[in-house]
Amino acid sequence: MSGTPITLTDMPAVAVRIPLLRLRRWVFMSLVAGTGFSGLGGMFDIMLASGFTVLEGVILFLFAVTFSWIAIAFWNAIIGWVLCLFNRDPLSLGRVAGAELADTPLTSTTALVMPINHEDPEQVMAGITAMVQSVIRTGQGAQFGFFLLSDTRDPVIVRQEETAWAVLRQTMSGPVTLTYRRRLVNHGRKAGNIADFCREWGARYDYMVVLDADSIMTGSTLVALVRQMEANPQAGLVQTVPIPARRRTLFGRFMQFAASVYSPMLAAGQSFWQGDAGNYWGHNAIVRVQAFTDCCRLPALSGAPPFGGAILSHDFVEAALLRQGGWHVYLAPGLGGSYEDVPSNLVEYVKRDRRWTQGSLQHLRLVLSRGLHMVSRCHFVLGAMGYVSSFLWFLMLLASTAYVLLPTLAIGPLLDVSALLPWLIIWRPNQLLSLLAVTLVLLFLPKLLALSLALVRNAASYGGPSRLVCSALLEMLFAVILAPVMMLYHTRGVLSVLTGHTVTWDPQVRDDHTLCWRGAWTSTWGITLVGLAWASATWFSSPIFFVWLTPIFFGLLCAAPLTRWSSSQVLGDRLRCWGLLVVPSDDVTESLHASELQ
Repeated sequence: MSGTPITLTDMPAVAVRIPLLRLRRWVFMSLVAGTGFSGLGGMFDIMLASGFTVLEGVILFLFAVTFSWIAIAFWNAIIGWVLCLFNRDPLSLGRVAGAELADTPLTSTTALVMPINHEDPEQVMAGITAMVQSVIRTGQGAQFGFFLLSDTRDPVIVRQEETAWAVLRQTMSGPVTLTYRRRLVNHGRKAGNIADFCREWGARYDYMVVLDADSIMTGSTLVALVRQMEANPQAGLVQTVPIPARRRTLFGRFMQFAASVYSPMLAAGQSFWQGDAGNYWGHNAIVRVQAFTDCCRLPALSGAPPFGGAILSHDFVEAALLRQGGWHVYLAPGLGGSYEDVPSNLVEYVKRDRRWTQGSLQHLRLVLSRGLHMVSRCHFVLGAMGYVSSFLWFLMLLASTAYVLLPTLAIGPLLDVSALLPWLIIWRPNQLLSLLAVTLVLLFLPKLLALSLALVRNAASYGGPSRLVCSALLEMLFAVILAPVMMLYHTRGVLSVLTGHTVTWDPQVRDDHTLCWRGAWTSTWGITLVGLAWASATWFSSPIFFVWLTPIFFGLLCAAPLTRWSSSQVLGDRLRCWGLLVVPSDDVTESLHASELQ
């Protein structure tokens, strides 16, 4: 894999000041490694109490990887919390100034590019209308053009798109140019659609803001992104942090609340160490068109899918190619006004994750590609670990279960008194409880720190302090119950990819959809069966170990009702009426209906 090298002429040596970036990365890696080795040492010491077997070695290895994985998120959160608490920019480390929008006109042109494929035209046009009107209100509309790039092939939806676009053109007045284009051949999916845009219109624009069909960005945010690009000639891409909005189902509202409270803090921590080698999430980001055109010609991988062929998740790769070409890629966690939809129920969420699993595992083939920035390689590995870690967690739990159950099944000389003792006695209960406590701190302290920031900064936007705390506790409970379910879903996805199964990138269901009981059971019966068999075997063999795994078993056995009830719009609306799971992005929905997006 290679991108065309870019010669950056007439540019300042450092367009954005990022002091001590190399030291930051070493400090971050040292914190993660130190935490991982501490956990590894503690677990090894616990296991030595009963000797050390091959099975214990397997458990130790899996524990080391999964423990280090949560340490990454933990230190991201700690760093992000410190930065947010003291109002520091994660790149410059200087104090973040208040929101300022320069009065001087923009000197560049920017295309707002929205590729779509079999989407609901009414929803798409509502978002476009709100964004275009918001841009016009900034007074900078003449510097923007909006492009709706359709890959739709269904003739019924095509007619709906064309009709809706004609109505939009008739009702929309202002300086923003509006263009609708439909491709007859869907070559290269979304990446190919954007590449065709660059070939046809790219020379007319300095920058493009890539949008998904569910993307919403305020005019002030779009103008701020353009100003960042104009001020920094080395910037190839600036990625915002999209916050989910517009969901009414209970599942959607949980996702919105979690993202609204946790994401800005985590993104600040991530931006601190990745610096000018950030990542691209495929939408709600501004890109320098010439840099993208020169660098981001995606290679076709050798072999057949799922690991070969066309690159499925192109965004990570495009960020890596931009950085390889000498351009800087930034994450802008402090820039608000960027929104997206989230799947309204667990079934649709898992479908999306299955596609992302395949794309992320495919990235592992590119980790050792020549010329890539080291942080870009890290993005590939961390993206894949987002799904592989669930598989490793499942394997560790299975290995631990086997470690406990096998002695009870032993016969003859293998059956001794120590084999019948509770495993807690053999494995030093005090040290094991201490290690469990540390693990819980790594998992839940970031949530509590993010909650503290929300309480200090904008509790009123979440319904007030008491309702914010209640919402956070509900979200934590939901996350605990959901975690083992997602563990099995991700395990199934990873195994599916490893065994050569591919998935098509079909259009998403973006509206709120309440599942029936039959749909919930159809999607989760396998998970429930695994949970029932696992819990039964553990209960009859080691009741003490069963108690330790109760949170896992509870989530698996509740998979169907969790899926069904969390898809309910009634429950989601009711909690919102009570002031629970309320988020600042709720205002986006009202703004869309009123076409008053600020």
